[in-house]
Amino acid sequence: MGQYVIRVLLSALVIVAVTELAKRSSLLGALVASLPLTSLLAFIWLYRDTGDAARVSSLSVSIFWLVIPSLALFLTLPLLLRFGWGFWLSLLGASGATVVCYGVMVIVLERLGVSL
Repeated sequence: MGQYVIRVLLSALVIVAVTELAKRSSLLGALVASLPLTSLLAFIWLYRDTGDAARVSSLSVSIFWLVIPSLALFLTLPLLLRFGWGFWLSLLGASGATVVCYGVMVIVLERLGVSL
């Protein structure tokens, strides 16, 4: 139980750090947010729990392929905001576009024989 509390606290710390840095500088906030900290923590926790490097490798490859469609969020959100959609509607629209891109990527990868 103590490990889960530590994991939650570390993960929360990353989110708070990004938010606080972004208040001061969008560049610093973006830099920390763009680091694969979540992935690194997931690799560490997965390896620590299973001791299985092959699982970590598989997770890493899956993350690589799914980072590509996640970029739709970062392109769509500012575009919708510029069109005057408002923050919440833009966030919803950008999230929807990202979900669609994930679906397309999974289908394309399956057809290419790439297993996630």
